[in-house]
Amino acid sequence: MRTILLIQAGIAAAACGMILAPAAISSAQESAQLTISTLEAQGFDVKVNRIGSAPLNQCVVTDIGNVRNRTELVRRGDDLIEVVKQRNITVTADCSRR
Repeated sequence: MRTILLIQAGIAAAACGMILAPAAISSAQESAQLTISTLEAQGFDVKVNRIGSAPLNQCVVTDIGNVRNRTELVRRGDDLIEVVKQRNITVTADCSRR
């Protein structure tokens, strides 16, 4: 049982890394607005922490974090399957005018 839990934890950690890697890479080159839209298209509910008052398309993403998946166990026949019900992420955007 412990081995199965460790394997599942490793798979979940790897999946989070694969999800965040493209977002982190693109955020350095694209506007915060595009990065947020990309994350929303991946199914995340995005919370934005803004620094400054420039329009979002002129902001630069400085951090992506606090990934949280809310899961539930769903019975499929004799098996219990873990299903992701909600995905949250926080994006920090520097919107200070330069």
